[in-house]
Amino acid sequence: MASVTRAVFGELPSGGGTVEKFQLQSDLLRVDIISWGCTITALEVKDRQGRASDVVLGFAELEGYLQKQPYFGAVIGRVANRIAKGTFKVDGKEYHLAINKEPNSLHGGVRGFDKVLWTPRVLSNGVQFSRISPDGEEGYPGELKVWVTYTLDGGELIVNYRAQASQATPVNLTNHSYFNLAGQGSPNIYDHEVTIEADTYLPVDETLIPTGEVAPVQGTAFDLRKPVELGKHLQDFHLNGFDHNFCLKGSKEKHFCARVHHAASGRVLEVYTTQPGVQFYTGNFLDGTLKGKNGAVYPKHSGFCLETQNWPDAVNQPRFPPVLLRPGEEYDHTTWCKFSVA
Repeated sequence: MASVTRAVFGELPSGGGTVEKFQLQSDLLRVDIISWGCTITALEVKDRQGRASDVVLGFAELEGYLQKQPYFGAVIGRVANRIAKGTFKVDGKEYHLAINKEPNSLHGGVRGFDKVLWTPRVLSNGVQFSRISPDGEEGYPGELKVWVTYTLDGGELIVNYRAQASQATPVNLTNHSYFNLAGQGSPNIYDHEVTIEADTYLPVDETLIPTGEVAPVQGTAFDLRKPVELGKHLQDFHLNGFDHNFCLKGSKEKHFCARVHHAASGRVLEVYTTQPGVQFYTGNFLDGTLKGKNGAVYPKHSGFCLETQNWPDAVNQPRFPPVLLRPGEEYDHTTWCKFSVA
């Protein structure tokens, strides 16, 4: 069983509204989620000695989330990841988005789903957030009704995303939590062992847009089908880090996506999803300038993201899984994050 408690987290400036915090607790996990951006602000997991540590990067106060920061813990939409040159066509009509990460549009635009106040509804074992994204918001066509539901079941955090559109629009929702299984504030993730269940990945150009090729991982740095220790792997392949989409099974059913094991603490994170891809990101743009919880700083490679989602720039790439949601259809995806010790 999980318990849910709610409290005030902070007030938005200029009477923008009250941000609430929802604490979900089971015997194995404690998760804090706020109504600003449906953001996971804390996630406490026990190690093999039974000691709990917070394993997500973030801030103790609302002000931290209102400053310029790299989407810590937030839900991303209307379209996660990059859209090339911020343009796309739907049914012959061209749409133009804000270029917020030169020369592309990233993570829904200047004011994406991470930078808005959602309406919460407490459930017996979690919390559901909803909002209506108006027609034309950040340049996207049509009104979009969105529901994001977090539930806790023992050691498993389950995130469900649903959406309905009034006209055809691209939709790709994810959560952008940064994890460090040694505990947030630990200097790096080099001692984490990573496995990703993907036979192919998407090579990218210098602006991180997929080239269109779906490349086999076999014999490359992207072959993570057997566990690799991250620090050694980056060194061996002279990589700056990962920021790539790994192509998962094409099935809409729940499938295994990734496993990360931190040997020193024994903590294990396993991710399952209904999505066709996962963006594995190793915090390459973190630079130590942000002050996080308990005075932590977050240097490069101090957290990793496993953003389950559709493939980047799918709206401009006809060979990629379809990303358009049309009236009468429902976008419905779920990701399961299962924590344990080994």
